[in-house]
Amino acid sequence: KPQPGYIQVTEKTNYTAALGYGFEFSTNLLSQNFEKKTKAEDDFITCNQPFYFSVKLPEGNYNVKLLLGDKFGTSSTTMKAECRRLMVEKIETKKGKFTTAEFTVHVKDSIIRSGSGQNKVRLKPREINYLHWDDKLTLEFNGAQPKICAVEIEKVDNIPTVFLAGNSTVVDQDREPWAAWGQIIPAFFQPKKIVVANYAESGETLKAFKGERRLEKIWSMAKPGDYLFIEFAHNDQKPGSTHLDPFTTYKQTVKEWIAEARKRGMFPVLVTSMNIRTFDSSGHITNSLGDYPEAMRQTGKEENIPVIDLNAMSKTLYEAWGPEKSIKAFVHFPANTFPNQKEELKDNTHFTYYGAYELAKCIVNGIKQNVPALAKYLKQNLPAFDPSHPDLFENFHIPASSFIGTVKPDGN
Repeated sequence: KPQPGYIQVTEKTNYTAALGYGFEFSTNLLSQNFEKKTKAEDDFITCNQPFYFSVKLPEGNYNVKLLLGDKFGTSSTTMKAECRRLMVEKIETKKGKFTTAEFTVHVKDSIIRSGSGQNKVRLKPREINYLHWDDKLTLEFNGAQPKICAVEIEKVDNIPTVFLAGNSTVVDQDREPWAAWGQIIPAFFQPKKIVVANYAESGETLKAFKGERRLEKIWSMAKPGDYLFIEFAHNDQKPGSTHLDPFTTYKQTVKEWIAEARKRGMFPVLVTSMNIRTFDSSGHITNSLGDYPEAMRQTGKEENIPVIDLNAMSKTLYEAWGPEKSIKAFVHFPANTFPNQKEELKDNTHFTYYGAYELAKCIVNGIKQNVPALAKYLKQNLPAFDPSHPDLFENFHIPASSFIGTVKPDGN
């Protein structure tokens, strides 16, 4: 029986809308029950592969608290949420020991709730099945020995939200082997004090993001004290109906967003887009984004708001790796590396989890240097990071999720 105040969950508790909670996409779950008592430490559920637990919840911010450990063994748990959003890295317990891990997560849907009625974000067909647009919170338990004794979920109000507006280099990529910095950055913030709400989407431009009502969705939720990170350029430079010129319409549009954010008491932060992996013969990165990074820098100065120069940091980072080692940071895999992958994956725009993680560390640097009011919400004692000395790929390990794809994100 469960401890008072808890709900019993067994390895046979499968999610249904009527029940409102349970396991999804998961097989070979194993439960261990050591005592016929009510203490949470007396039992756990584990699996030899990633497993997923969903809870039907309305849109909002939630604090999640996990009880981890094993009375007769060790445990090692990495937590992701929704579409592979990194929340907690490798929490280990020794034999017979227990620990708690906490994180704060944003749950969203596509409905725009405003005084003028209800509209919806215009989702693309592939977004329909994304785990971050449904009416529930999905937790991914991963790692070498995840042993989950109990989960507590509590609604959290009146904390600042960091809204992310961007493209495929920011979005919560839903499939391995792709990743973006926006789905890594939540792991660097303290729980219960702030939350990251990632509204980026692959293939987006400033114009498309607004036209599809993604910006309207952010405005409908924004409150004084929230942050708005803006990173666009990769797709805005391409010809087409949503093209913007860097020093005119691009700057003008960014300034319009800044003005709207300020009206709502938000703090806008500009991010220059990272480089594409384009090396010249001497091992230096060539400029593949034209004048857009400089236009963003100028806009920050003219509007007196922080600019995180990810473009400059990524150049340093890529050149530190060099043409060969940088391949590990991007989605480069020979045919048949993944199921049903008949052709080579060779993507110099989008990142593996390793590459996205290193870029997230660059964003953390930028927050520390340029946004001190936000930096106070970062986890304490984060190791220093120098883009000219990136972490070794051989020492990096975030376990892969179960969801795998072979189609490149929009915007490549």
